[in-house]
Amino acid sequence: MKIAQFSRIGFIMAAAGSAVGLGNIWKFPYMTGEYGGGAFVLVYLITIVFVGFSVMVAEMLIGSLGRRDTVGSFERLAPPNQKGWKYAGFMGFNGLIIMTFYSVVIGWIFYYLFKFSISLPNSTDEAKATFNNLVANEAAVQIFWHTVATIIVTYIVYRGIKRGIEKINLILMPALMAILFGMLFYAFTLEGFGKAFAFMFEPDWSKLNSEAIVRAVGHSFFTLSLGMGAIMTYAASLPKNSSITQTALIVTFMDTLIALVAGLVIYTFLFQEGAPPAQGPGLVFISLPTVLSSFGQIGTFLVLIFFLALSFAGLTSAVSLVEPVVQYIIDRFDTTRLKAVTIAGTAYYLIGVGALLSYTKAWGELFSIGGKPLFDILEYTTDSILLPLGGLLMAIFVGYILQKERVKAALEHEMGAKYFAIWRFSIRYVAPVALIFMMLNLMGVLKI
Repeated sequence: MKIAQFSRIGFIMAAAGSAVGLGNIWKFPYMTGEYGGGAFVLVYLITIVFVGFSVMVAEMLIGSLGRRDTVGSFERLAPPNQKGWKYAGFMGFNGLIIMTFYSVVIGWIFYYLFKFSISLPNSTDEAKATFNNLVANEAAVQIFWHTVATIIVTYIVYRGIKRGIEKINLILMPALMAILFGMLFYAFTLEGFGKAFAFMFEPDWSKLNSEAIVRAVGHSFFTLSLGMGAIMTYAASLPKNSSITQTALIVTFMDTLIALVAGLVIYTFLFQEGAPPAQGPGLVFISLPTVLSSFGQIGTFLVLIFFLALSFAGLTSAVSLVEPVVQYIIDRFDTTRLKAVTIAGTAYYLIGVGALLSYTKAWGELFSIGGKPLFDILEYTTDSILLPLGGLLMAIFVGYILQKERVKAALEHEMGAKYFAIWRFSIRYVAPVALIFMMLNLMGVLKI
């Protein structure tokens, strides 16, 4: 079945929307705080260039040349005697596994948008109690917001490439950037901005340890939505004669810029009130609202638009997590988009209910395996195994399996001979070694 095509700007916004997610606005700032600021940021930026960007070009290339779903693209491009590579295309299901818990987190964000429109917490203890009560005791509330998130995401995907995915990204991505840059402008007027800038961009090498390096490498890869077939599926709809390299550069730049802006905004607010930077995963849900409550009415406004931006980032990424499986079902079973979306949406929704129940006091034991909540198992499996494995398979396929002449013909005129040689070295040697090392480290097989 022929895949509909994005406009060029539509593809850039959709790919950027896929890359820009909760990892940029929630995960990157709290990881920067945990691992000492500037040194972590510098390692992150270096690995974005040599690992993230290299693999993004490779993923776009497979999608652009294959012009099918993820399995079909590998199947079409693999040499006649190596058709087993089509199974690498099942990385497209990684996104659906991520959606089982990602949708729950989007539901939390919707809940907080509603709650914070009424009042902000007055203390960290109050904020912690609110979050812990939601996760441990409010199963029905979580299911409601998880349902709302699922309905919105599946409806957008049902509308298709042009009327759904492209249209929503053309609205939400500019809105997201306007909100974040508006908050950055306000942050620039505060005394805490100078401290935030120094914290993020003046490296303190004494705080950089081996764990921080591994996490920086990992996040530089995950933040670009690589290893799950989303960028590949979108690239199958990339207008012909579009520059893969230029498009990948724009998307990588937008993704990185938004992460840095989000970090500057959050740390300005924290330092303005003398709060410590190392807040952990509760930074956005607990620490930030508490700090901003002291700002008065402007604080309430800032919290609301920040969570609005967070919801936009979550939705644009969520859509890209579902689309690869939907496209696979359409292509493989020659079915309608409505049926494909219903199957994919129902699957991740039901598992997501189990994931959120695994954190509750009443149902936690039933939805745990070996004493570990289903939510944590799903998150660990994707972060530590499936995503780096997907990226590794793409790097090997483009670096060693796909005919060099075909890769060269597609990319060398865009990059120039010198930069093509650097990229090819990176995709053949640097990216695979980094991904293998990262995967073994996250799995606990190799520790440094």
